[in-house]
Formats: sequence, C-alpha cells, structure tokens
Amino acid sequence: MHDTSRPAEHPLRVGSLFSGYGGLDLAVEHIFNAETVWFSELNEPVARVFAHHWPAAPNLGDITTIDWRAVEPVDILCGGFPCQDVSTVGKQTGLAPGTRSGLWSHMAVAIDALQPEYVVIENVRGLLSAPAVRNHPEGATDDRCNPDTATPGGDTTATLREMEPDPWSMGDDAARPLRAAGAVLGDLCDLRLDAEWIGLPASLIGAPHYRFRIFILAHPEGHVPHPTGLGLLPRRGDPGTSESEAGNDRAVASDHRPGAARTRWLTEQARRTRGAVVTNRGHLRRWGRYAPAIARWEHITGRPAPTPALLNEAKGPRPAPEFVEWLMGLPAGWVTDPGRGLTPNQQIAALGNGVLPLQATTALDLLRPP
Repeated sequence: MHDTSRPAEHPLRVGSLFSGYGGLDLAVEHIFNAETVWFSELNEPVARVFAHHWPAAPNLGDITTIDWRAVEPVDILCGGFPCQDVSTVGKQTGLAPGTRSGLWSHMAVAIDALQPEYVVIENVRGLLSAPAVRNHPEGATDDRCNPDTATPGGDTTATLREMEPDPWSMGDDAARPLRAAGAVLGDLCDLRLDAEWIGLPASLIGAPHYRFRIFILAHPEGHVPHPTGLGLLPRRGDPGTSESEAGNDRAVASDHRPGAARTRWLTEQARRTRGAVVTNRGHLRRWGRYAPAIARWEHITGRPAPTPALLNEAKGPRPAPEFVEWLMGLPAGWVTDPGRGLTPNQQIAALGNGVLPLQATTALDLLRPP
C-alpha cells in the first residue's frame, strides 16, 4: 500500500482524465501529496490552461484512442467524466453507450489497465438520479458474477440463487431502473475496488453558491477508509477566528502535509473557513442581501470579488469570467489570464465545467484512508 505521507521528493503519481482546468487535480495533489504526470483533455483551449499549470505533463488527448499499455503507470487516477447526460439541467439521456457521459466506460478500461492504488471521481448530483445501462467489462458474465457455488456464508449450503428475492434490492424489479451512480459503483466493484462516496454543496465550505457535487474515492479491496463523523468539516457555529491553530474541525486534517507549491494556497483557504466574518457597509452598499456570502468568500479566497458582469449595449449584461473564476475559488488568472489565449466564452465554458478545488479537497479529506 502506498504511503500518502511520503516525502515531497517522492510524491504519488497522478494520471488525470477529463482534466479541464485541473480543479480536481489540485485537490488530489494537495490531499495525497502527489504530482500529476500526464493528463487527457480533448478540448484544445482548455488543454492549454492545464498545460500551462502542469508544463511537464503530456496530454494524451482523446481518451477513446489511448493505448493504456503504452501509458506511464500511476498511483492515482482521477477524473470527472462528462456530465451532460446525467445532469438535471441536461437531456438526462443517462449513462449509456453513445452518450457523452457514457465515456465513463473508457475511464473504467483505464482503471482496469493501470491498476492504480486510488481512483478519484467527481460528477454532478444527477449521477444519483439519472438512469444507466451498465455494460459488463470484457469477459464478465452473469454466471461469473453470481456463480452457482456462491453462498451467503460459510455455514450454509443454500446458494444465492435460492434465496428469496428482496424487492428493494437493485435489479429485482425491472420497473426500478439502475441509476448512473449505481452503474459506476458496480463497475468499480467488478474491478475489485472498494468505494466510498459523498455528496456536498460548495456552500458548505463557504462558497456563495450551492453547486452540489458527488465525489467517489475507490481503492483495492480490504483497505479500510476513514470512518465518518471525524469532525473534519468546519462548523458555522464554532467559536474562534481565522487565525486559530489547526484543529480537528478544519476542512483539512491537522496532520495534513502540504503537497506541491502549486496547491499550498488551498491550505490557507481551508484555514480561513473557520470563524465569523463581519460584513462592512461597503459590502452592504455593493452587494445588498448577498453581502454576507460575498464577504465570507472574499475572506476565504483572500481577495476581493471582481466585477460580476460585463455590460454590452447590444446583448445586455453577461457574467464576467473573472468573477466566475473567483466563485470557483481559483487564484486570479488561473483560466482568465490573457496569455492562456481563451476567448471570454471559452473561459466561461471551462469554468462552468470545472471543479471547485476547496470543495473537492474537503470531500477527499473525509474519504481518504488513514
């Protein structure tokens, strides 16, 4: 088993799929003291952003064309496969062959080929409700998954096939469809991985928006992750200030070792989630009823909120990319720096499809093994 507290000069290696601007990678590197060594991103403008921040990591390109036998092995494989078909605001075609979200099957192939120690998955809340058509991995059949010799315990001779059906169990009732999350977790099980998952909103870590996301952490069978309820999330009622010493109610555990310099700002963001934030008159004049939420996120990110909208006489106001970047908790210019070469529309699209690093960090800190 890999040691997640190994020295920085020997970091865990990360392979990144559906990489976007690298929000999930930032969280994975930070929590596991790791380093991303390659990525896969088909969208060329967004790939430029990732390549700028990870200049030594090659882009493997289209996930459907990668020969995994020729890819450098990694300790952690992470990715947020496309959400269009499972999102509640999309067509909800579901997780099925031929859909964008169906690209999950290619991530499953990569897991099977690379055999990483950890798999990190992120997706939208619709993963819990969207339907799915689950394909068995190559060579897997119903007979292999449920052999006649299988028994529920060592002291009984009854086979699983002879047990009374449970109407609440998955698959007993054809009218109860398989959900996308169930398909993903089932595939991970077929790959002999244990998995833990959590859903949480960005507002839980102080962001001024809801943005609920699902995070899954999988690892080889038999490795027991953290039990729940360790109090690692900040509680709004806790006393203290942002200058307090590290404690068990931090979004990052007190024994956490900062990863690469690229992610050290996440330590500061997590530290600032504690304590009350006072809203001043300037916030009230500019933001009105949104003032408390804006003031808190300014405190956590360590920088003031940019202008939220750009005015255009012909088309009216539109969201300012710099403001959306701030909403995602990213350092200024991470996506919007002119040197990245993205148009405003490309910046908005990249940010809208991305992962909020502090939210992912909080989720992984709750899920990671001890």
